[in-house]
Order: sequence, then C-alpha cells, then structure tokens
Amino acid sequence: MDDGPGSDHENHEDDDGGDPREIIADLTRITSPRGVQESYLARIGGIDQWICVRGQDLDNPIILFVHGGPASPLTPTLWQFQRPWEEYFTVVNYDQRGAGKTYRASDPESIAATIHIAQYVSDAIEIAESIVAKYGARKLVLLGHSWGTVIAFQAALARPDLFHAYLGIGQIINTRTNEELSFTYGLEQARQTNNAEAVQEMESIAPYPGETPVTRERIIIARKWPQYYGGLTAYRDDSSYYFYAPLLSPEYAPEDIDAIGEGNEFTLAKILPEFLDVDFTGVREFPIPVLMFMGRHDYTTPSAPTAAWLDAVEAPYKRGVWFENSAHMIPFEEPGKTLISLVTYVRPLTDPTDEVLTQP
Repeated sequence: MDDGPGSDHENHEDDDGGDPREIIADLTRITSPRGVQESYLARIGGIDQWICVRGQDLDNPIILFVHGGPASPLTPTLWQFQRPWEEYFTVVNYDQRGAGKTYRASDPESIAATIHIAQYVSDAIEIAESIVAKYGARKLVLLGHSWGTVIAFQAALARPDLFHAYLGIGQIINTRTNEELSFTYGLEQARQTNNAEAVQEMESIAPYPGETPVTRERIIIARKWPQYYGGLTAYRDDSSYYFYAPLLSPEYAPEDIDAIGEGNEFTLAKILPEFLDVDFTGVREFPIPVLMFMGRHDYTTPSAPTAAWLDAVEAPYKRGVWFENSAHMIPFEEPGKTLISLVTYVRPLTDPTDEVLTQP
C-alpha cells in the first residue's frame, strides 16, 4: 500500500517540503515515450513569441489555444486545469505579441505599431502552420477564449483548410453588446443588494459604453462590479485563484510575472479602438465545425448573444454546450465537464469518418 500524505517515507524525514513550483513541475511532467513537453521561442510575425507544447501522445489531435486578455497569457495558469486534457490532446499555448514572456522578448516600442487585430490573426495562422510543419499534425483544433475568440474566429474563417474544428469559450460576437449587457447586470445586482458604493461608481460612467470614449479607467469600473457579482467566476466575488496562479507556475519566473501587467497595459491602450468595433453578427456561414462552450453566469462576455448566433449560423456541424455552474472561466470552474465535453464533442471531429459529424 502506498504511503499517504504526511507519512514518514525513507530519506524524507528531514525534507522541508521543497519549492512548490518544483513540486507542481514534477507532478505535471510528461513522461510517456510518445509525449511532448517543450517551451520555445519561435519567430512568428517578425518577432520572437513563446510557445508551450504539452501532451502525452503525439498521435492525439492537437489543440491550438488562443488566450484571452487582451494580453492575459494562459501559460502561467495551465498547471491548474490542463493536465487531464493532455491525455487526449496535444495542447499548444502561446503568449501573444505584447503578452507575458513574448512581451519580454521584444522591445515594446519596436512592436507598438503592430498591435492590430489583423496581425494577431496572421500570427495565429502562422503558428498553426508551424505546428503542422513541426509535428506533422493533420488533426488541428482551434480554440479561443474571450479576447482570443476574436483572433481565432477570424483565423478559422481565413484558413479553414488548416483546422478541423473551431471551439469558442466565452465567445465574443459583438463587443459593445457584451459591454452593455455586462454593465447592466452589474448595476442591477448592485441596486438589488443596496450596494451604494457600486451603484455610485457604475452610475458615474453611465450610460456604458454609450457615446463617451471607452477608456481603460471606464473599463476597470465597468468590469469591477459584474465580476464582484460572479460574472467572471460564478458564485465568487473574486477570482484570486486565477490572478495568483502565475506565482506557482513552473513556466514563469518572477520577471515573467511582472511582465503580465506591463504587457496588458501596453496592449490594451493600443488595441481598444479595434476591439470595441468587433462585430461578428453578420457571419451567417461558418466553413468548419463550430462549437461553443457557454457559461450560464458569464457576464464578462455574456453568453446570450453567442447562443443566438449559434442558432442562426449555417455550418457543417455546430453544437452549443452550456455550463450551468460557470461564468467566464469554464475550464477552471467546471474542469470535469470541460474535459468530458472536449472528449465527447471535440475529439471525434478530428476524424472525418466519425458519426458525430452527423448533425443531431
């Protein structure tokens, strides 16, 4: 019988517990002979970008995960949720230009003029092509989360030949609609709970987004209270587990952690005008299978517009999966259902002969 936690094991009586980051690194280490675990710099879009690849079997389909933000890298949080995915998929994450370790890899001023949605889309396509070339992948799924759905959605439309399926989590259909729905939810909750501080702060920027310029300062207020009322993580008034995750990440050194906030501030100011103009409501046909994972309580990128869009779109295959106990952070909030949904609905799409392609 294995020794349980806290038992005395030989040669460990004087162990002080070790570095938590090293323990996590050891636990999540890929050891299977057909597996892959590597982080490397690749020249993408004229700059060096950090790519992280993990999976237990290179014969599995590959997910290219496009993170949110803008400039909120997912890599330093992977240890919290991704390891079970790696039994069924090889998962590729990358820090986008202006984000995290990629932000540190270039002089910010040298890339300032490149901070445009079209460039992010081009980067995602180039990374997908590089993954196919490097790993011989012919089964590639494109996954976007939050801001990453703006990039990934357009990449799928531009290069449907590269991808077997598209999956949106916290999908953005129309940014201004989302901002209005999120703000309205936060203000309604504040009034219902007699939260005078929240009401005062939110009314100070009303109507939101309105015709007044949407600044970073207004966004901070508009985000603060919907998130407090569970619009980021359901039933929680904060999401510290996510924001502090980099402190324990084996992938991130302290200077990389510092770069997260720096990159976010650097990027948001430049991309915001384009971000606010995002509108996919006119996309009525999608060229590849499309799936949406939707949090019932998501008031960061509200799910109602996504569900309406999915109902109307024509696609070879489409499916919406509702997560009843999630808001915006579905992989963290319902990790079990996320895994089951990926295996049940996404993985079979990489095999064009699979019966799942028959529309239910």
